[in-house]
Amino acid sequence: MHEAQETTLPAPAAPDVPAQAARHAALTKQVTAAGLMRRRTGYYIARIALVSVLYAAGWTAFVLVGDSWWNLAVAAYLAAVFGQVALVAHDVGHRQVFRLRRASERCGRLAGNLGIGMGYGWWQDKHSRHHANPNHEELDPDVNPDLLVWSEDQARAAKGLPRLLGRSQAFLFFPLLTLEGFNLHVAGIRALWSRSLKRRGTEGALLFAHFALYLGALFLVLPPGMAVAFLVVHQCLFGVYLGSIFAPNHKGMPTLKGDDRPDFLRRQVLTSRNVRGGRFTDIALGGLNYQIEHHLFPSMPSPQLREAQPLVRQFCAERGVEYLETGLITSYRQALKSLHDAGRPIRREPRPAG
Repeated sequence: MHEAQETTLPAPAAPDVPAQAARHAALTKQVTAAGLMRRRTGYYIARIALVSVLYAAGWTAFVLVGDSWWNLAVAAYLAAVFGQVALVAHDVGHRQVFRLRRASERCGRLAGNLGIGMGYGWWQDKHSRHHANPNHEELDPDVNPDLLVWSEDQARAAKGLPRLLGRSQAFLFFPLLTLEGFNLHVAGIRALWSRSLKRRGTEGALLFAHFALYLGALFLVLPPGMAVAFLVVHQCLFGVYLGSIFAPNHKGMPTLKGDDRPDFLRRQVLTSRNVRGGRFTDIALGGLNYQIEHHLFPSMPSPQLREAQPLVRQFCAERGVEYLETGLITSYRQALKSLHDAGRPIRREPRPAG
């Protein structure tokens, strides 16, 4: 497959809504007939149990290692475990695990708010808007220019920190991911002040319970300096892991803006990138390496995305819809190249004198 380029999708002709709906319905029929939308109760029971055991084992090791710099290795281990908890919360949020919304919300809050200190309600709202309009510069919160710019148009309009970072943002991307764990915590707390957030009391209670238990454990078991070091290593590596999971999915893929509204199939496929790999890649990325299939069928259980891929790829090929799949390293390279290209207008400006 060719390399992705940072470009804007061509404006489609006047939409033929019935034909568009029929195309997606035809694919849905194939996928459903193959049994790929069925729930995987046994799989998720085993997965959630395993992640829970790994989580408990990490904190048990933390207490047993105690006042020792070896606990920084435990911090690195727990960063990976927190990432796996986040992936479980992701699947729960997409109704892949439970049929009922209430069960999904309860499990999501336990995993997200209490387990890793992520505002589940805030994340679910943000992630739902992303799925509805992936890579749309005005509608997808994941490509808002709040810190980085994702297109040359955003670069031309950038002010403040995005303009300052924009010159070198490709080089700064992975270092900045060290802040992503902290950002999740801050965003979840800030969301508690929004009246639109459902069950704010429950969200806030679970969030602050997490922070109290987390910080209490660190400063009770470790001396202050070591506790701070543990926190920094743990949260920074957690942020890098999360960013490394999500960066290959859409960064460097075509962007939309304004009234650009391709049909659902094209909107999801052309803005997403799959990542090749084996079972280890599936585990490390939580199945999100099948990003195209996930965006077309968000409620499909993640272990079935691999089976859906051949059907989706063939369906796209037969209809002339470009389907992009790369290796993991290539996906990062494409994302960084896109970031570098997006900052071009800022680099062309003369630097201020002095």
